[in-house]
Order: sequence, then structure tokens, then C-alpha cells
Amino acid sequence: MAEYILFMHNDVAAGDDADWEPYIRRLKEQGAFEGGSEIGEGLCVRKGAAAPQITDRLVGYIRVTAPTIDDVKSLLPGNPHFEAGGTVEIRELPRT
Repeated sequence: MAEYILFMHNDVAAGDDADWEPYIRRLKEQGAFEGGSEIGEGLCVRKGAAAPQITDRLVGYIRVTAPTIDDVKSLLPGNPHFEAGGTVEIRELPRT
């Protein structure tokens, strides 16, 4: 199984936190859920030079396991951010 991370972008209004409970429960029941969280304030640092501004479009993430990226896409229905029309960026976490 590959690992993926789903990044939720800040392009929709925040919904009720309770909306996430059934979605996370379903991911856990399917054995796909590996963790996740809202993303708060932060900063970028760089040794010896000025660092760029943080990426302000990311508001949360969920880490999942799935055989393929298409299988990850099939996990999106029920995701409150996705259902509200928000952008969900899917990235594979390569094993090194």
C-alpha cells in the first residue's frame, strides 16, 4: 500500500467540526486513515538567506494508505471540505 496526503485548501468557508466525525470514522473502518489535523499558523526558515512566506492556502491534511491514487480519489466522497466545493490536493508520500 502506498501512503498519500490530502491537503485541504482554504477556498471554502469552514464547516462544523462535527461533519468530520463520520468521514474520519469511515476512513478508519476502511483501514485507510493514518492521521490528520488542521494546519495552524507557522513560518518558513532558511539558513543564511531570507525565507519565503508560508503557503497560506493549506488549512488541513489527512494521511491515508491506498493501493493507487485512483483509490484515494474514491475516498473523497463524504469529505466535508470536498463536499463543500473546496480543493483537495492529493500527494503521494514516496518511500525512500
